[in-house]
Amino acid sequence: MMDNVSVINMLTLSGLSGTANYRVTLFVLTLLCYFVIWLVNMTIIVTIIVDKSLHEPMYIFLCNLCINALYGTAGFYPKFLYDLLSATHVISYAGCLLQGYVLHSSACADFSLLALMAYDRYVAICRPLVYHTAMSKQRICIFVFIAWLIPFYLLFMSTITTSALRLCGSLIPRIYCVNWLISNLACSASIATVIVPAFNYTFYFGHVVFIFWSYLYLIKTCQSSKENTSKFMQTCMPHVFSLAVVGLSFHFDLLYMRFGKKEISQNVKNFMAMEFLLIPPIFNPIMYGLKLTQIRQRLSKFICSKSSL
Repeated sequence: MMDNVSVINMLTLSGLSGTANYRVTLFVLTLLCYFVIWLVNMTIIVTIIVDKSLHEPMYIFLCNLCINALYGTAGFYPKFLYDLLSATHVISYAGCLLQGYVLHSSACADFSLLALMAYDRYVAICRPLVYHTAMSKQRICIFVFIAWLIPFYLLFMSTITTSALRLCGSLIPRIYCVNWLISNLACSASIATVIVPAFNYTFYFGHVVFIFWSYLYLIKTCQSSKENTSKFMQTCMPHVFSLAVVGLSFHFDLLYMRFGKKEISQNVKNFMAMEFLLIPPIFNPIMYGLKLTQIRQRLSKFICSKSSL
């Protein structure tokens, strides 16, 4: 017997409802933010790639962190900018799954790369004699490959389980697609859509625990040596701030999405949804560029050489 439920191929993003009066202003500000994100991240990426003295583990991981910022924001800003100038805010089901995959995998890759950076600092400060062995070029390549592969694979499995659902609704109360919200539109619950995300959350919560443990151990170790304390303040503080910004932005948005009050205005909801796609991609490269001496010196040298021409 044939089901009467029609196949839903298009979904509606309702997050921009009520913004018609200032969409042009919002478009200009969003475009400016996206330009700044590309500018600051590409500056760090190009500086690290061009300057061979920066081909060290910490800077290679930082370069990948900036690449990931461009990857993640590319899954949101072009579509969002288009929607700001459009009368209808729809997205295909396949496009929604793709956007959710890009945003989720980028967020998870952030934690993978931050975990690598924490491990790098742990070995550099606590086990300096084996640093060059533990962080050889071959191992760095393997670490970076795994840091990208695992989130891509885990989120691919999550997206596959979500795509198998039959939808009975088409309204997503957000400015972008999220797998959890797509799952809420399903006609019936699926155990896979609960187990797979639960595993992913637990797995990356383990990353956060490892990162915090690493830095707490580093702080304890550095108290016995002024040299180690100076090294920690110089190279580790940017990582700590970066973890705080990424972690708080991501988890605050996650908690709000699941437990937030419906009485909050749509504008506040939109800002909360954009927070992890706005603050970390801008804050991280600026912070690293200002705090890490070698990058700051290379950028200053480049700017001075250009101004003298």
